[in-house]
Amino acid sequence: MRTFGVEEELLLVDDESGHAVPRALALMDCYRQRLPETVRDISADSSLPEFNGLRLATEFQQEQIEVISRPHSSLAELAADIRAGRAWADECAKEVGARTTALAMAPLPTVPHPAPDERVFIMISRYGLTAREQLTSGCHVHVSVESDEEGVAVLDRLRIWLPVLAALASNSPFSHGIDTGYASFRGQAWSRWPSTGPLDIFGSAAAYYRTIEQMLATGVVLDNAMLYFDARLSSNYPTVEIRVNDVCLATDDAVLIAALTRALVETAARDWRSGKAPEPVPVAILRLAAWQSSRWGIEGDLLHPVTGRPCKALNVLDLLLEHVREALVDNGDEAQVQRLFGQLLGRGTGARQQRDALERTGSLEGVVAGAIRLTHPQKR
Repeated sequence: MRTFGVEEELLLVDDESGHAVPRALALMDCYRQRLPETVRDISADSSLPEFNGLRLATEFQQEQIEVISRPHSSLAELAADIRAGRAWADECAKEVGARTTALAMAPLPTVPHPAPDERVFIMISRYGLTAREQLTSGCHVHVSVESDEEGVAVLDRLRIWLPVLAALASNSPFSHGIDTGYASFRGQAWSRWPSTGPLDIFGSAAAYYRTIEQMLATGVVLDNAMLYFDARLSSNYPTVEIRVNDVCLATDDAVLIAALTRALVETAARDWRSGKAPEPVPVAILRLAAWQSSRWGIEGDLLHPVTGRPCKALNVLDLLLEHVREALVDNGDEAQVQRLFGQLLGRGTGARQQRDALERTGSLEGVVAGAIRLTHPQKR
């Protein structure tokens, strides 16, 4: 069974005002002090101290923190890790006058504070306003692959389904104090970087790496870490990394996205081994599918992953579930995915929950307060 893990970027906010606050460095200091002494000594010079398999890391802006889970085979164990990571980060945030929230963009106006890092300063100088305004939080799912060849074959075959995943994870309707009209405005803000978006079909690992070499040779992209594709081979782990999703407001939604992602990877690998060719959907159509997903989430039409024609969102979601059903069954995840899927459809995505909170409370401060509670629900 393939292992999988999740990286969640969380927004640091003031508990009273709801505004994003630059507390990441202080939070990391607090986290290190909470580590057992033996672990603290090992981690003194590391930006990724680890305890019980969980890691925290700083991000581009000081208003964010990243929580990194261990790789797991079991969906239940991954869910427990996600909850534990959120709780650890929040406990440290409280110590430095903040809270962590699973919001993909800051609802209230904010001026981000860049991390004091040479690479970050270079990026701000090179990319201007795009870098200075960058404050988006995603959920990255890593799924193990046996080789680069299998990994690229997987990328070739799951690319058409990524807008559907992004629609399910949509969680950023507000930005700079207004309703953007989008379910995932993060998708729009993130696309300003020069190396984001869907990929062509490669056919081999050699072709994939050749494209990367050509991109780096242009000088437009700073380095390998800036290859912000919707999905890519990880440079740090033997995994494919799916990066298209907003961070999910509810832990259960993050678990659902992770389960569907692993099933997509397994289904793609099986199709490759059986000789089934990837669907030849042009990148231009995939970009339109991503825009449609960003605009409406699951509350409007999505584009059919194969034909590119408008299709009711529920029908496209049913197509996704049918496409990965065999893998879900083999992973032992089908019943859990059906439960989480029904739960999400019943209450709506994070974007819907945020808009409902605005209608209920009448303020974006109320939206942030509600998001804190949903990120850290009381134990039942």
